[in-house]
Amino acid sequence: MGFVKEVTDETFAEEVEQIEGVAMVDFWAPWCAPCHMVAPIVEDLAQQYEGQVKVAKLDVDTSQRTAFRFNIRSIPSILFFKDGAHVETVIGYVPKQDLEKRLKQHLD
Repeated sequence: MGFVKEVTDETFAEEVEQIEGVAMVDFWAPWCAPCHMVAPIVEDLAQQYEGQVKVAKLDVDTSQRTAFRFNIRSIPSILFFKDGAHVETVIGYVPKQDLEKRLKQHLD
């Protein structure tokens, strides 16, 4: 997780909602098999778009307040934020090209 920032209920606002630009947050849990499938994709995108996009992960088991706030009912859920505002949610495993396409839309 070298390029992906771990966030919690306590750090979410500062790390995601108070930044300018695009952030992508992976809502996941350690026991979730599809979460482990999407994790390398999230890491690849974090490395590929370093300096352009902030990429973070939030464990829904340990940060339930934030998961509840964004109505996370299925994981993995990838949420996109632009200038602190939630702009899109992708639920479940999706191929890298699909996530990258959505990421690029928010960068424009």
